[in-house]
Amino acid sequence: MRFFRSMTVFALLVADGLAAHAQEATATKPKIRVGIIGVDTSHAAVFTALVKDPKNDPKLPGLDIEAALKSIDIVAAYPVSSPDISNSTERIAGFTDKIKQLGVEIVPSIDALLERVDAVLIESVDGRPHLEQVRPVLASHKPVFIDKPVAGSLADAIEIYRLAEQAGTPCFSSSSLRFGPSLVAMRNNPKLGGVLGCDVYSPCSLEPHHPDLFWYGIHGVEMVYALMGRGCISVQRTHTDDTDVVTGVWKDGRVAQYRGLRAGRSGYGGLVYGAKGIEPIGSFAGYAPLLVEIAEFFKTGKPPVPAAETIEMFAFMEAADESKRQGGCPVTIESVMQRATSK
Repeated sequence: MRFFRSMTVFALLVADGLAAHAQEATATKPKIRVGIIGVDTSHAAVFTALVKDPKNDPKLPGLDIEAALKSIDIVAAYPVSSPDISNSTERIAGFTDKIKQLGVEIVPSIDALLERVDAVLIESVDGRPHLEQVRPVLASHKPVFIDKPVAGSLADAIEIYRLAEQAGTPCFSSSSLRFGPSLVAMRNNPKLGGVLGCDVYSPCSLEPHHPDLFWYGIHGVEMVYALMGRGCISVQRTHTDDTDVVTGVWKDGRVAQYRGLRAGRSGYGGLVYGAKGIEPIGSFAGYAPLLVEIAEFFKTGKPPVPAAETIEMFAFMEAADESKRQGGCPVTIESVMQRATSK
């Protein structure tokens, strides 16, 4: 009996030693150094504050934000703005100052940034320069997250993902709304019994240099695609000064509707229709869920959103613009894809 007691004590000591060694290895493992291109959006400041101190975000059920973000650090940023967008020029100085105060080095170029980092966040609020901004990043083979919109046109979005595939560089883009805990829970909600369709709403302010839904409606459209997945075949849009209603028909017969709000009370939400029930989508849960996904992506190199889904989503929004131009007629995803790829 003494022998077995001794062996038990020995086994416990070994287990404690291995656990301590694992903790020490985790603690000493270098953090992934992250750089930001573009500091003219609140996302740059919010992401930096969360990474520097994850306790800045409220606790969310089932999401250990602090543990998830221990593997990365934002160390450098290259501020750049768009002179024809007031949202960009009027805010860049303040956001640059905020992240500088958090210990981020401000550098003079993308090349200088790439010398200092292992991974990149493209945070320029304007989607138009994203293609040129991402080219050197893809060539450097450093994983990159491109904040919404991934580009200023469907053609540019397709080209970005083509270049990423050609370079073998991990790349993804997403709105923060896609990863809200309540929306994610809908995918396996037993009360629904599978998603048959949805009605989603979000703010939908417009910006003249971008296709209408690219600027802010993308948040709601991202929610639609997080629920429905790929497979939309046609899009029809009703447009007024205050509201957009966009209906998509999927190849399996499912239907989704997006409502863009520009007047009255605003917010994020909707209903999900299933084989067994109808469930409401929760409200905006902040930026932490997205940043947790980005941190995991930088560690693994595996994009949480497939390129093909993001491209189809942008085709959906482009088709909505074309439907508006045609007075509300249905427009196929195939037709806008052919136009974008023939340029």
